Amino acid sequence: MNFEFSDEQKLLKDQASGFLKENCPLVSVRDIVDDDALSYDKTLWAKIGEMGWTSTTIPEEYGGLGCSYLELSVIAEELGRSLAPTPFSSSVYLATEAINVAGSDQQKNTWLPKLATGEIIGCVAVAEAKGQITPASLATESNGSTLSGTKIPVADGDVADFSIVFVRANIGDGASAYIVDLTQSNVERESIRTLDPSRSQAKITFTDANCELLGKEGEGWSLLQKINNTAAVLFAWEQVGGSEHCLEMAKAYALDRIAFGRPIASYQAIKHKLANVYVKNTIAKSNCYYGAWALSTNDKELPVAAASARISAIQAYYFASKENIQVHGGMGFTWEFDCQFFYRRSKQLAVNIGSELVWQDKLISAIELDRAS
Repeated sequence: MNFEFSDEQKLLKDQASGFLKENCPLVSVRDIVDDDALSYDKTLWAKIGEMGWTSTTIPEEYGGLGCSYLELSVIAEELGRSLAPTPFSSSVYLATEAINVAGSDQQKNTWLPKLATGEIIGCVAVAEAKGQITPASLATESNGSTLSGTKIPVADGDVADFSIVFVRANIGDGASAYIVDLTQSNVERESIRTLDPSRSQAKITFTDANCELLGKEGEGWSLLQKINNTAAVLFAWEQVGGSEHCLEMAKAYALDRIAFGRPIASYQAIKHKLANVYVKNTIAKSNCYYGAWALSTNDKELPVAAASARISAIQAYYFASKENIQVHGGMGFTWEFDCQFFYRRSKQLAVNIGSELVWQDKLISAIELDRAS
């Protein structure tokens, strides 16, 4: 079976790479990190919308390109490689996907055309406290027309125009999903500091905020698992893009840095570090291909494939970002060097939509379910 991308998808990858090299140098990431007033690169976001990336998987009838998840995977990898400081993942992988999957015709007509152009930004609000999230742990409640509660942290919640909010339900799977306009007066938002300021997070408080049911009452948890499986594959591609950039940075520095009369890349200790990073990256990318195939074909193996991609990509990105700093030696951990930004992003992405431990549990459960069927 050939998991490789097609020639057209490889061309898209080259175009995305060229665009981001020109429009998203690492100095733009540093600008966001250095300036507390900036949450994301608005100029880059507008250009991404013009490129049509935000509309990749949205059906043509709602103003999208109607492409597959394979094209979106290609874009995700390049966004991860460049560390693009935008709300792309929250708006495209999660909010857009939720409406695509569970929205009524009216909801799709209302939200998808604006999401397709990047005119509006969406996010998903689930977490409320520390620890693993379950339907029983949700305290946010709704009476069907309004909802109240607090969500923290919410990725890109400080810049989003609307959110898909998951609340406790007394029927079905124990949760329901609602669309909430975040610009209304009954919503209070507060930016919170995290390890990676280039990807903003927020605390959102809802006080009888107007809301609209997404999907059916009591089917929110099933919807969340479905969109998280999709997002897991796409986040994994982002992480692989970042881990490969780390390897490229470490290799370039090792070839250039001279110690005792020769490049440090010639020393066995450095060779072993780079080789170990390459092995983990290769394993993660193999799992990403598996995930992209299962996602694009809607195969029954998607839960296993998504968890496999997610776990291996988390491990590979963290290891690559850490070893990149080590190869750079005494200067690698300083503020002036860019190694820090990949380490920050690796740690941030590792907890989006659930930690590695959460996805390990998901993988075990998916394998057991598959064997039992």
